[in-house]
Amino acid sequence: MATVGYATVNPYTGETLKTFRDASGHDVQDMLAAGHQAWLGWRTTPVEQRAALMGRVAQVLRANAERYAALITLEMGKLIGEAKAEIALSADIFDYYAQNTAKLLAPEPLPTKDASTGKAELHFEPLGIVFAVEPWNFPFYQVARVVAPQLAAGNGVLLKHAQYVPQCAEAWVGIMKEAGVPDALFQNIFLRRHHVEEVIHDSRICGVALTGGERAGAAIGAMAGAALKKCTMELGGSDPFIVLDDADVEKAAQWAAYGRHWNAGQVCVSAKRMIVVESVYDRFLELYKQNVSKFVAGDPMNPATTLAPMVSQRAADHLKDQVDEAKLHGAKVESLGVNVPEKGAFFAPLLMTGLEDNEVRHWEFFGPVTQLFKAKDEADAVRIANDSPYGLGGCVFTQDVQRGRAVAAQVATGMMFINHPTMVRADLPFGGIKNSGFGRELIGLGLKEFVNHKLVDVVDINAPF
Repeated sequence: MATVGYATVNPYTGETLKTFRDASGHDVQDMLAAGHQAWLGWRTTPVEQRAALMGRVAQVLRANAERYAALITLEMGKLIGEAKAEIALSADIFDYYAQNTAKLLAPEPLPTKDASTGKAELHFEPLGIVFAVEPWNFPFYQVARVVAPQLAAGNGVLLKHAQYVPQCAEAWVGIMKEAGVPDALFQNIFLRRHHVEEVIHDSRICGVALTGGERAGAAIGAMAGAALKKCTMELGGSDPFIVLDDADVEKAAQWAAYGRHWNAGQVCVSAKRMIVVESVYDRFLELYKQNVSKFVAGDPMNPATTLAPMVSQRAADHLKDQVDEAKLHGAKVESLGVNVPEKGAFFAPLLMTGLEDNEVRHWEFFGPVTQLFKAKDEADAVRIANDSPYGLGGCVFTQDVQRGRAVAAQVATGMMFINHPTMVRADLPFGGIKNSGFGRELIGLGLKEFVNHKLVDVVDINAPF
């Protein structure tokens, strides 16, 4: 099969609407040179001015929210309501840095042992251009998650977006221009794989931020390591959704149906593994099936639609192949009763059981496939939750908050929520452990991932001779 280039293909109709030219080697060098020149001026721009510019980006996003949301739905099939929420969240992220950057980047005094030998501080200085490699499932939010903190920190950004969302990628260039961001400080490049290593090894690139799959993460991480460049990785997950014996089962089943199927299940932090204590298992399963069966698949531009198509027919076919392979390993699969259109990249929701001692339990299903586990008790639920190569997010449902906190402390993930599926917000950090990657995005953690943490120590003591 020929490699697919950058193109807008409507996943609801299958129609190819627009194609884009790949960047050449000359384009790569020209963009790196222009980006570096822009950064030389930006790095000394007062932090208050940088923060104010983030606020203007937020204003542009909100002023054009309808148009940008429609673009998301057109290119990758997200429900129009979810697309509007994504634009709002992206604007919130830029507003967060407009309001907090100056405070977060202020020099940090260090509590030294003996004040007479120095007054030590940490200063945070920008390093250069961050190479951002971003996926298609949140074409605005995941870009905002990197671009807002990096520009606020004083860095530049070169974006390589996913091949399925080139118009969303181009939209970001217009947003930055309208907000008044200096030319070439943020750039989008339709880069093919054979140029990626060239970019990473270029001295003007200070680091790499990637959101994607494990194979992409391993490849990009190896390149970054060879180039002695720092990288951050968000590589997907298989989030546990734990339901304890004292949970509000009706509430849990409602959130489970939503948590697994928003964005057609194509979310790193979807509630992918339902782990239910046996005393409430049957009731949960009954309610879960009822809730999922109510989804309506159709035109994602129609507000009445509640189940979107997948990003592409290729993605839907891959998920089907994965399910077929799981069956060969002994997994039991049943329909959850949702009828989907024959036309378009739709995938009908499925329920998968029979996963104990089955290697399928370690797989990530990036689409509307639910893995269901029955746990003997709380301890067994924690064991099942931790029996995964991933460690991104997770949640636990219980009416005893302190019990929920105790369970959350035992689950090996970067994020845990009590009585809600893994949540994304502008003022919460994002990231995981194990095969889900490393590093953090958002808040002060993301702001300081690609800065020089420079020690400045004022010492005023007599020389020893």
